[in-house]
Amino acid sequence: MSSLPSRRAFGGLLGATAAASALGHTSAAAAPAERPFRAATDRESARPNILVILGDDLGWADLSCYGSPDIHTPHLDRLARQGVRFTQAYSGSATCSPTRFALYTGRYPGRTEGGLAEPIADRSVGLEPGHPTLASLLRDAGYDTALIGKWHCGYLPDYSPTKSGWNTFFGNFGGALEYYSKLGLAGEYDLYEGDATYQDLRYYTRVLTERAVEHIRSRRRGTPWLLNLNYTTPHWPWIAEGDEEEAAEIARRIRAGDQGALRHRDGGSLEKYAQMVRDLDRSVGQVIDALDHSGQGRDTLVIFASDNGGERWSYQWPLSGQKASLLEGGIRVPQIVRWPARLDGGQVSHVPMYSPDWTATLLEVGGARPAPSHPLDGASFAGYLLRGEEPPERDLFWRVRGERALRRGDWKYYQDQDGTDHLYQLENDPREQADQATVRPGLLAELRAAWEEVDATLLPYPA
Repeated sequence: MSSLPSRRAFGGLLGATAAASALGHTSAAAAPAERPFRAATDRESARPNILVILGDDLGWADLSCYGSPDIHTPHLDRLARQGVRFTQAYSGSATCSPTRFALYTGRYPGRTEGGLAEPIADRSVGLEPGHPTLASLLRDAGYDTALIGKWHCGYLPDYSPTKSGWNTFFGNFGGALEYYSKLGLAGEYDLYEGDATYQDLRYYTRVLTERAVEHIRSRRRGTPWLLNLNYTTPHWPWIAEGDEEEAAEIARRIRAGDQGALRHRDGGSLEKYAQMVRDLDRSVGQVIDALDHSGQGRDTLVIFASDNGGERWSYQWPLSGQKASLLEGGIRVPQIVRWPARLDGGQVSHVPMYSPDWTATLLEVGGARPAPSHPLDGASFAGYLLRGEEPPERDLFWRVRGERALRRGDWKYYQDQDGTDHLYQLENDPREQADQATVRPGLLAELRAAWEEVDATLLPYPA
């Protein structure tokens, strides 16, 4: 790796901007200024419970603690004040299912056949039951494991969370569903408990929140647990709680064979989207309150993030691009981490990390070992978070059909859909507008070669 400028983030400016925006909604006493992250190295603890909460297609700046001017998210802002807010967190890919593959396996999506689907849309591929996962490895290390919400890593009968390491599952298999009827893209009913359908026609975000609260309250002391809580909010269709008439019309169109009904291209609005994000915020607040009231909050590592960048109604300033693109708006996500036993609150980190890194990190803090047969592509940040070590220095790699990207330090190599190479210096140009490709041709060639070296080890896309 060549000597390059520091990986120091542009987040000093953006972090201050986001903090100022949050202060616009709350008092200075309620939202003190963030301080740069520093590990509390004098603490010890037992293995934590692990709660990973994903929003779905939530934009980088859709939370008030990330600078949203219109959406107030007091519960997630509180979570950030109690923990660490990351300004340069990334998803493992630009769409739903490959990012989940990256998080669950700790490997690039292109290492598995199911990860090549962007996203999975049929029953032909999925996460192979024999592949080690975050859940299976933690389960083998003594954790109780559960997944509540969106799976999107393959369909029955061949693929399921219960076949890939989660002891219990309650949620949907597909990439989207209508929030009341639970109908998926193909008109199938898509709410399951284990591998059997479960009837509940109430608003889906509410159903998932209630189930998560019940699950947390029922955990036995002395047995550490992993809970993946995957909301579909604020993914389309843009239906808020109470919009039962519009939901019924979408369900009617789905049953009539309208394959575009669920995508809701003729619906939604900025206000409707804001309603859904505020509902996600309230729901996460209810889950965290249940966790704390159960007496398990101090010893639970909580991660909140989005599965990828935002879509049509998201607020992502100053980033460009959105979901499905490898521009920053497609892969940079909000991320908040809380672990009261080990991490001080009110902190901000500008260190880049992404989904496979969390797999490696959680396995280390959970006392589980990666499978030698399936080496991880992520790096553990346990040393950085808990022991005051320097963060791992490595490239961040992405590949989707028609686009490629690699980040090294503050530099990002990006190839667009037209096959044109670009080079951006993200600290000064987070919006990716000042192309340095002709100014730094040697660096461009170096980063392109690094991308191609990794790509050569991955499965090719099917023709």
